Amino acid sequence: MRRLWTPAWIVRHVAMVVLTAGFLGLGWWQVSRAAAGNSLSWGYAVEWPIFAGFVVYVWWREVKLARRRGAEAEAPSPDPAVEPTPTVDAGSRPAVRRPVRVSRAPATGGDAVEDTDLAAYNRYLSWLNANPGARPGDYPG
Repeated sequence: MRRLWTPAWIVRHVAMVVLTAGFLGLGWWQVSRAAAGNSLSWGYAVEWPIFAGFVVYVWWREVKLARRRGAEAEAPSPDPAVEPTPTVDAGSRPAVRRPVRVSRAPATGGDAVEDTDLAAYNRYLSWLNANPGARPGDYPG
């Protein structure tokens, strides 16, 4: 529980209270405007409490995640010599694995078909690299 009373969490708690009170106040203001004859305000009178509920939902979710992380941090760690095998149940998230590196061999030899346009473009680029002060219009080819 001490994790939820750090300065960052106190700011989050205060922000949740201020935003919820502000959104509910704006909803009440829209109800009073709608009762005075502004029919568009009925939509806003419903919208502002939904925003307040969303703020409370996000705050509650973050509190639950912080408490779960705290419980996991306090739990004894398993033996590092034994690596647990990931299990995947139906409907669960897939296990994260290391990426596989694939070595790629360049296509050389008689099997490769020469692309004349690509070869001409590569000659042009090598000429530009060899002549850094030249303009593209100076290319002799």
